[in-house]
Amino acid sequence: MLRRLGYQPELARRMGPFGNFAISFSVISVLSGCMSLYGFGLITGGPAVMIWGWVGVGVMVLLLGAALAEVTSAYPTSGALYYMADQLGGPRWGYYTGWFNLLGLLGGIAGVDYGAALFSGAWLNLQFGFTPTPGKTLAIFAVILLLHATLNLFGVRVVSVLNSVSVWWHLGGVAVIVGALAIVPSHHQSVGFVFGHFANTTGWSSPLYVGALGLLLAQYTFCGYDASAHLSEETTQAQVSAAKGIMHSILWSWVAGFILLAGLSFAIQDYAGTIGSATGVPPAQIFLDALGEGGAKALLLIVIVAQLFCANAEVAAASRMIFAFSRDGAMPGSGLWRRISGRTRTPVNAVWLAVGAAFVLALPSLYSPTAYAAVTAINVIGITPAYAIPVYLRLRAGDRFTPGPWNLGRWSKPIGWTAVVWVGFVTILFCLPQVSPVTGKSFNYASVTLLVVLLLATVLWLTRGRRSYDVPVYGSATERAEFAQDVV
Repeated sequence: MLRRLGYQPELARRMGPFGNFAISFSVISVLSGCMSLYGFGLITGGPAVMIWGWVGVGVMVLLLGAALAEVTSAYPTSGALYYMADQLGGPRWGYYTGWFNLLGLLGGIAGVDYGAALFSGAWLNLQFGFTPTPGKTLAIFAVILLLHATLNLFGVRVVSVLNSVSVWWHLGGVAVIVGALAIVPSHHQSVGFVFGHFANTTGWSSPLYVGALGLLLAQYTFCGYDASAHLSEETTQAQVSAAKGIMHSILWSWVAGFILLAGLSFAIQDYAGTIGSATGVPPAQIFLDALGEGGAKALLLIVIVAQLFCANAEVAAASRMIFAFSRDGAMPGSGLWRRISGRTRTPVNAVWLAVGAAFVLALPSLYSPTAYAAVTAINVIGITPAYAIPVYLRLRAGDRFTPGPWNLGRWSKPIGWTAVVWVGFVTILFCLPQVSPVTGKSFNYASVTLLVVLLLATVLWLTRGRRSYDVPVYGSATERAEFAQDVV
């Protein structure tokens, strides 16, 4: 199938269906996304928006994931989204989709690993009295990035094993955290508080606007399931396994995330104290108030390990995207980034580029208190449109699109159009200011980053991309002949 799509297999195909599901489940990581942005959710609508926003956003993401899984089944390559867009809409569609996808993946690495650095700082604060300043947090962030780069250099078999462990760590971690918060504290919030309390300390007066901003927690968490598509060239039975990996990862994350958010919200002891926690991490304050210092440190370690699993999977997905994009001549220095290690069959240089770019994205955290929310918004506004573009082009193609073995049948169009409209809404939403008044420190630079990437993609397309970027023609006569010869 890969040869028929125009590519010679270069990566080691050592990942099974469960491993493919596990990488997307690990990237979504409810113990990373929900925990990292829980403090943001407390000020942008509170528990009511977090709980009901999770339910509503989860439904929309399931629809988007289903539409994307259908296209993935037809085009299972490491390039994933941009390859689909190229085949369905032409080279320019593919080129721009690739840059959107790359921005989102790099924002995902930065967001998750910086979140892990914040939680690590909170644990060190409880254990050793460590003061987590922006500079110290950035240093921890750099160490975590180096760890993930090193792990990804050992090959896809190691990545697959870690992701399989990650699935059970996440599910078990949610059970332990929610169980401890349900059993140990003598006081819990009411059902009315958890499902109905609205809070707003953003400075904006419109409840509707603030509630919409609060959807960032859920939408950010539900990012990264395209990892199943990016690892398809390393997955057995990829046309079905990658599509099912996308759907199952979203569904199980939806269930686990709801339980986690409800468990955290029921266990809040002091709302204002949780927001202004000295640890810098509101969930850590919930653990501390509800369980004491020993219990808080134990649960924080569960979260930190889950975040490390998540970002390690993010690096794997981003490096495969860089490798594939370079293989097709789209990136400056493509010859360097597409190189494969002869020993591990891993794109080594692409791994280092992924972690290096993620570090640069997090540098504004040194002076901006809203930088972390902006990084998470970059992840959403980069990767979510990249999900929708292949879906839109598939709808536009109509009968010219040949479905793979996993498809939606007659539900393809209504599901697809609903998903495309939703993506347009959230892309605009998360470019808007998140706090008021808007100053240099509180400015949401996600919109600027998006414009810079669009400008960069346009300049690169006009100067070199339209000449150097070359995706193989689907089922060309030459490739079909080579494929037939290989089969014989």
